[in-house]
Amino acid sequence: MLKIIFLFFMAGGIPVAVAMAGASLVYILVSDSTLPPFVVIHRMVSGIDSFPLLAVPFFILAGNLMNNAGITTRIYNFALALVGWLKGGLGHVNVLGSVIFAGMSGTAIADAAGLGTIEIKAMKEHGYSTEFAVGVTAASATLGPIIPPSLPFVIYGMMANVSVGALFLAGLLPGVMMAVLMMLTVAYYAHKNKWGADVKFSRTRLFKALMELVVVIGWPMLMWLLVAKLGTPPQLTVFAGLASLFVLDKLFSFEALLPIMTPVLLIGGMTTGLFTPTEGAIAACVWAMILGFAWYRTLSWKMFIKVCLDTIETTSTVLFIVAAASIFGWMLTATGVTTDIASWVLGFTKDAWVFLLLANLLMLFVGCFLEPTAAITILVPILLPIATQLGVDPIHFGLVMVLNLMIGLLHPPMGMVLFVLARVAGLSFERTTMAILPWLVPLLLSLGLITYMPKLVLWLPKMFY
Repeated sequence: MLKIIFLFFMAGGIPVAVAMAGASLVYILVSDSTLPPFVVIHRMVSGIDSFPLLAVPFFILAGNLMNNAGITTRIYNFALALVGWLKGGLGHVNVLGSVIFAGMSGTAIADAAGLGTIEIKAMKEHGYSTEFAVGVTAASATLGPIIPPSLPFVIYGMMANVSVGALFLAGLLPGVMMAVLMMLTVAYYAHKNKWGADVKFSRTRLFKALMELVVVIGWPMLMWLLVAKLGTPPQLTVFAGLASLFVLDKLFSFEALLPIMTPVLLIGGMTTGLFTPTEGAIAACVWAMILGFAWYRTLSWKMFIKVCLDTIETTSTVLFIVAAASIFGWMLTATGVTTDIASWVLGFTKDAWVFLLLANLLMLFVGCFLEPTAAITILVPILLPIATQLGVDPIHFGLVMVLNLMIGLLHPPMGMVLFVLARVAGLSFERTTMAILPWLVPLLLSLGLITYMPKLVLWLPKMFY
């Protein structure tokens, strides 16, 4: 009965969060349940009374600050220097820019709206079809929640009671693999259409960009060597290391060294125990404010207030969905729906690979209709117990779930990335959908590899956790 009420509300066009909370309340009122209606409010409040969820507003704020402080332009210029001279250069720039921006925003929609505006405009000016520009932008935007930090990972970690830091580490290698597959797809189209380079090859620009990469890779290794091998005090080492980054940036006028260091600082801080993921979200905000206000001086107080108001609006939406999904998930469990589903699935198959195949199909379908946060909070109580009974690691299953739901963002009727890119590119909804279809090939290939090669996901978390 609970499911029927929920589907009735959804069919009536009621927002998903209101439909979940409303269905739970109506079920309590009309059923023989002895539960008081006040339990709906109680469960919704307790659903968001969670320390890990404190990371949500701070990660959203950090992404908004980076997006409004001109950081996106710096990332684009850095990617242009590194791969813009390849055939189909701006397609490669699009993917690489998304990889870097993913380390700041944590959401696919922020990636599509932030970098997408710059990338699509540049690609159209260089003669690329609007459809190709939209397709590669949409596909690369899915990297946002896979490469840390990631808002969906925070929500999943809270629902599944697993380490958010381990989830962040789990997304690194799959994110790199997805980026490589997308760049290979760009190279295929470049070869097929005989595209040339979009910017002239410059040794100076390339050497400078490579220097930035060397610093990004070498800096954490140097910090680890100083602390672990030489016994230098960690706080002093980090402070001196950060000061050296600013000195290097000033001496060589690097394009995007300090923004690119954001995910390095977050992952490094969490794996060394310097701060928790929630405290890491606050550190990301502080870092973004230092860059915007003091270093690049591209943020004003007026802009900062606007960013804070936008963050409050987005956070309110996300947490309301989490609260509504909390009571709905609790009601599914209390009415025995989750137990019935688990019994049915386990009666149908006891093979983990068959379950993962069915779960993928279900999550791809659900992702077309539900916003990722709502989908995670509904599906975790249903699917995770079955996955653990079949020996699937919760960290591995979390990555599979998030990637499925990110692919759902590219599908009608509810794919938010579709709506964002249709508006940015000035394309109709139908043409935007058709433009994205070829890019489902590398995404679904990535999904298959991540689903059935758990070592790709679990290697880094098992090293540090």
